Amino acid sequence: MKAELDALTQEIISAAITVHRELGPGGLESTYEHRLSFELGDRRLRVERQKPIPVVYRGRRLDCGYRLDLLVEEKVIVEVKAVRRFEPVHTAQMISYLIHSRLNVGLLLNFHVKWFVDGGIKRVVHDFRD
Repeated sequence: MKAELDALTQEIISAAITVHRELGPGGLESTYEHRLSFELGDRRLRVERQKPIPVVYRGRRLDCGYRLDLLVEEKVIVEVKAVRRFEPVHTAQMISYLIHSRLNVGLLLNFHVKWFVDGGIKRVVHDFRD
């Protein structure tokens, strides 16, 4: 399973690098999200955009919930950013998404960097110990 997730995250990162090379920094998050979704689909990966994740509070499912930017192959959450740099709140947000979705791996991708591989990628892993 780990090797499969590693290969999948590498493919997602490769697609993100392709999008960043074409668009460069300075665009809107929604533009990068849409283009990355297209690029991943071209690579024959299943992608869901703006995937709702319900919130359960005290045993009740609440209408308000989270929306994942991208869910790839029902295994990896991708959160698209266009910010100066990652902040602790971005990692906290991803961990919250992982907990509520019961998934283990997420990618924070920041397209507002000069070189994507230099500060534009953060892999977040959350292991569930039930």
